[in-house]
Amino acid sequence: MVIVNVLKYTLGILLAIAILAGSGFATALYLMNRTSAPPAKPIFANDSSSVKGQNPKATVAKGTKETSATQAKSETSPKPTPTPTPSPKSLPPGAYQARITWNQGLVLRAEPKQDAERVGGIGFNSKVIVLEQSDDNLWQKIRLKGSEKEGWVKAGNTRKVNEEDSQRTEQTEQTDQEQ
Repeated sequence: MVIVNVLKYTLGILLAIAILAGSGFATALYLMNRTSAPPAKPIFANDSSSVKGQNPKATVAKGTKETSATQAKSETSPKPTPTPTPSPKSLPPGAYQARITWNQGLVLRAEPKQDAERVGGIGFNSKVIVLEQSDDNLWQKIRLKGSEKEGWVKAGNTRKVNEEDSQRTEQTEQTDQEQ
């Protein structure tokens, strides 16, 4: 009878240790799996309500056919001589020269929407021409100075520069490049 009681006592202790070890192991696995999952996409206050709650979608470029057609035309035709960059006098009505003020640069989008197709990017302090504002004044359509690349960026990330500032910075950049 004593042997049976000692055996019951020993099996009880072993069973308790096994249950504690198993539950500790299961808890550790649960916590490790929770912390290794990537977080959800952040939603910011300035995002439009149509973006909130949506996953990013893969979009097909709307202008891909046009781009390939223009590339084919440019390959077959002789290359024209380069034209000088447009002066401030030849800007479209309402357009003005500006510089990018956002430190990390900006994403150019095809339309004035947060989830619109990305068509390129532009670096900090780059020269641009602001062509127009969106109806809600949250977006600006810009053209990279010295190129024909256009796109939409969030408003408030550009600083208007007057002609004198633009010429002075161009002269400074040229002297820096010469040295």
